[in-house]
Amino acid sequence: MMLRYRADIRTLSFVAFYFAITAYQWVAAPQQWWLAIPLIMTTCIFSWFGAIITHNTIHAPVFHSKTMNRVFQVVLSLTYGSPVSAFVPGHNLSHHKHTQTQRDVMRTSKVRSDRNIFNLFAFAPKVAIAIMKNDQAYVKTMRKVHKSWFRQYVLESVTVFGTTIALFVIDWKKALFYWLIPHLYAAWGIITINYFQHDGCDAEHPYNHSRNFVSPLLNWFAFNNGYHTMHHMRASLHWSLLPAAHAAEVKPHIDPVLDQKSLIVFFVKNFLLPGKRRDYRGELVELPPETGDESWIPQPRETPEDLGAVVA
Repeated sequence: MMLRYRADIRTLSFVAFYFAITAYQWVAAPQQWWLAIPLIMTTCIFSWFGAIITHNTIHAPVFHSKTMNRVFQVVLSLTYGSPVSAFVPGHNLSHHKHTQTQRDVMRTSKVRSDRNIFNLFAFAPKVAIAIMKNDQAYVKTMRKVHKSWFRQYVLESVTVFGTTIALFVIDWKKALFYWLIPHLYAAWGIITINYFQHDGCDAEHPYNHSRNFVSPLLNWFAFNNGYHTMHHMRASLHWSLLPAAHAAEVKPHIDPVLDQKSLIVFFVKNFLLPGKRRDYRGELVELPPETGDESWIPQPRETPEDLGAVVA
């Protein structure tokens, strides 16, 4: 009754598992490499799942209660190491509204190599710097025009960064391996997946603007985030409804090559063998001149609705 969609039982289970495996490592501190390494890798993956859940939550809140959604955002911030509210400016208001344009701080044209493997390593650091600058400007504006959003952001920030500092004071080695490294992986993963989903697509086409990864196994663990075209078409649609919506509204119209069955096969073909940067039609990508980011953040006189900030 508390959940808006029953499917989010899986969401809560994944979050609980992340905290359970992190707590186990902190207490047990396994020394055997065959146990310690797989546990850290699993923690990294579930921290990345936390980032995916964050992405879902800012589009479609988990609970009916606004209070419970606010509390969940604080808890969720601890799974991937950043305030959930900070996801709004870079993702919802920049990337979704201005996909692949100069106002999209996550546009894939920021990396310019004709070899995709180099772009893969350069994309996250390049975009992360722009996201941080973007977030700072947005927070400064919201402090004046949307105080409830700003208070939520501050609460999440104090919780996650205060917890991080406390853990490093208690035991910096455990904090590094069981806390910080998984969070860095999660941040890298949630940014880098954007490159897979958009590079080489046609941003101006009503359907061919995004690439989908339709493996049922991948999407079970990734909460159907492989269905990216449908997500851009109706961002507030709950993740559990994406496969059916994709089949009905996207699949009949999209270029079939943009529905990839395997992320791994796609990676090998497009990043390793031969690894040339090509668009979805197989042609070499030709990038326009890079002119830098254009600001999309309105002036303080704008209303909170114009800024798109909503506290769940």
